[in-house]
Amino acid sequence: MIKLSIAALTMTAALLWGGTVLFFGIANAIWPSYAVTFLQVVASIYPGYHATGSLHSIVVGTLSALLDGAAGGLLFGWLYNRLLGAGLA
Repeated sequence: MIKLSIAALTMTAALLWGGTVLFFGIANAIWPSYAVTFLQVVASIYPGYHATGSLHSIVVGTLSALLDGAAGGLLFGWLYNRLLGAGLA
């Protein structure tokens, strides 16, 4: 079995999740009714983020999502490699 690159998975997850929140935040700033429910869910997870469509809100949400995605990718890669090394995967 092949081990995952934890650094690559960390960066990939961070960019995908951060990019998703950025995309929907910008789309919501352009079209205020777009992705409102999604951004409200994101706001319920990240302290300091409010689904208002303002530039400040988009930056805070994107940075929070980048950190969250990186942590998730790191944890997933580490756990996968640990289980693989233990013969469980």
